[in-house]
Amino acid sequence: MAFNVADLFEHAADAVPARTALICEDRRLTYRELDERANRLAHHLAARGIGAGDHVGVYSRNCVEALETMLATYKLRVVSVCVNYRYVADEVRYIVENADLKALVHEARYSGIVAGVRSSAPGLTEVLAVGPGYDAALAAQSPDRDFGPRSGDDLYILYTGGTTGMPKGVMWRHEDVWRALGGGINHVTGEYVSDEWELANNAGSAPSGIVMAPLSPLIHGAAQWAAFLTLHSGGTVVLVPQFDAHEVWRVVEQHRVNVLTVVGDAMAKPLLAAYHEGQYEVSSLWAFSSHAALFSHSLKQQYIDAFPQLFITDVIGSSESGSTGLSVVTKDSDHTQGPRVKFGAQAALLDDEGNLVRPRPGAVGRMARTGHVPIGYYKDPEKSKTIFFEIDGKRYVAPGDCARYEADGSVTLLGRGSECVNTGGEKVFPEEVETALKSHPDVFDALVIGIPNERFGQAVAAVVQPRPGAALALDELDAHLRTKIAGYKAPRGYWLVEEVMRQPSGKANYPAAKRYAAAHADAMRVPG
Repeated sequence: MAFNVADLFEHAADAVPARTALICEDRRLTYRELDERANRLAHHLAARGIGAGDHVGVYSRNCVEALETMLATYKLRVVSVCVNYRYVADEVRYIVENADLKALVHEARYSGIVAGVRSSAPGLTEVLAVGPGYDAALAAQSPDRDFGPRSGDDLYILYTGGTTGMPKGVMWRHEDVWRALGGGINHVTGEYVSDEWELANNAGSAPSGIVMAPLSPLIHGAAQWAAFLTLHSGGTVVLVPQFDAHEVWRVVEQHRVNVLTVVGDAMAKPLLAAYHEGQYEVSSLWAFSSHAALFSHSLKQQYIDAFPQLFITDVIGSSESGSTGLSVVTKDSDHTQGPRVKFGAQAALLDDEGNLVRPRPGAVGRMARTGHVPIGYYKDPEKSKTIFFEIDGKRYVAPGDCARYEADGSVTLLGRGSECVNTGGEKVFPEEVETALKSHPDVFDALVIGIPNERFGQAVAAVVQPRPGAALALDELDAHLRTKIAGYKAPRGYWLVEEVMRQPSGKANYPAAKRYAAAHADAMRVPG
């Protein structure tokens, strides 16, 4: 059996050819139409000398062409690499060179950047801009599906967001990434999908599929795999080119969306505000999930109050690990000391020496996952050695996020270990403090960083985005924090900003927050 992204999509296309597969703005494609368009693009790329093992970039916001380009590459056993659409020329050039891109499909709005990059990238032999030329290229090719056999060993590469350094390409086998992120395993029980036709067969026997709207950019693994899981299961993917909270609710109304996926508070907060402003009709919506950046405790409670009928979940994971845990949000959940989730069957904590941490209350370690894990970082074997471990004959990946075991068997997330603040020998994890900060009614968003301190080595500080219209009093905020966390964890200094530094996906951008703090040292405010 070949657990391959293209094969799984084609099985669904054969099972439900007339069902709507993809909606974006005023465009709607059935499974047959999406399959044929991806076939045409695959034939075009092949005619330009792109073949198995080559790398093709996708430099675009969310659109039909972005998703069908990924499908087209997988049909050819080619590797697609999504390029952050907010990147400037030097950053795009880095990805083109680091990922060894041979072709690049891009939105026309980025043509100027692409032209500049191409002049210094001799390996980039084919560039295709979405628009009339793209449409003509597809029209000139056959819609037939006449490709050779594929394998679950085919390569999939997902570039990290670059939150802790330059972006790195995480290499997966198709089967492994499908098992880890794409619906090939039940992350609670650890049970596998039995064969490559199971999802398609289930789709063919059902009168309709779910309607899923992944709201983060397709450069983000969570959005890619929400879309692929939906397509493999015979559902409908609804894309929004650029996040706008009111537009999202209009899309939910118009297309009767069942499931929304977001990345943490950065998307969930404006969505909630827009919902209250517009009072949209959302009776079709039954699930709401955050991936890779968890909801703050206070926001979870607000969502439960506004949408008592919704199944609300937090899912944790990363480009390197896939999904490692899940939290079902209920009204009586206690997350006041940090976001808490149930580990998946293949997840564990590791100590600093790479040994398994015994699951006892209070034990802290790096979150790890075994089973279907990546091959390593592309062209970076030395960096790969820092996150992959073999324990008792099993291979584990531990990207660096830390957590603490709790008495009920759950784990509390503490944040990225590399961002841990060491203040006078005490370790302070950003995510725990950020959760406490965002529990204050006047705080909209926050990032916690370490700043140099002569006495303690580092001091805890925070970049905070106040809620619109709020007059945030730092002494009151400090007093509030000390009811939630130990006093040494409370920030000693603050920068109040109009918008907290985040990646397009919604993930924290700690390097940008640190640069801002360093450049505005004189503007730091202290409580009292």
